[in-house]
Amino acid sequence: MMILDYIGQLTIKTIEFLGYPGITFLMTLESMVIPIPSELVMPFAGFLAEEGKMNFWLVIFFSSLGSLLGSLISYYLGYYGGKKFVLKFGKYLLLDSADLEKTEKWFQKRGDKTIFFSRFIPVVRHLISIPAGIGKMNLKKFCLYTITGATIWNSIIAYCGYVLGENWNQIRHYSEYFSVSVAIIFLFAAIYFIYRHFKNKNQNLRA
Repeated sequence: MMILDYIGQLTIKTIEFLGYPGITFLMTLESMVIPIPSELVMPFAGFLAEEGKMNFWLVIFFSSLGSLLGSLISYYLGYYGGKKFVLKFGKYLLLDSADLEKTEKWFQKRGDKTIFFSRFIPVVRHLISIPAGIGKMNLKKFCLYTITGATIWNSIIAYCGYVLGENWNQIRHYSEYFSVSVAIIFLFAAIYFIYRHFKNKNQNLRA
């Protein structure tokens, strides 16, 4: 909680000092692996729009620009470094070249839907662009679905901040319950992944 409070104060000061570029900067970080929740950035920006200190549509534009920039950075990290990373360090993370091939096939078939819907899920949206890069997802589709999903999500929570006014910070408390739920789902997914991984390994050894 103290960490989130510190990040929240840092977010407020950044936006107050830098304005629209500050929103772009923070949302760029939010779309990478750096834990800057959009639930802290956008509601405050929406509140400032309600106060007349910012333009609501410019808030959406610059936030979505940041979301795209951060996602592209993560995409290219995965695109150029993902395969080498998996081949070198994958064994420590229960990953191998076969997993990499599955990832590439997944994004070739379902990458567009995955990228779009991940923008609405805490934690996932920080990470999803890296496997998209590893899977060599079509760049035009990646940008289209990223900017579409990000713009919708940024608009929703910015509008919530606009409506709530001085109570914009309440959004963070509600989103924390959602984040915990997502974290639990990912925990079970990780356990299932590890189980399937070792099960497949044992089957290959017996064959």
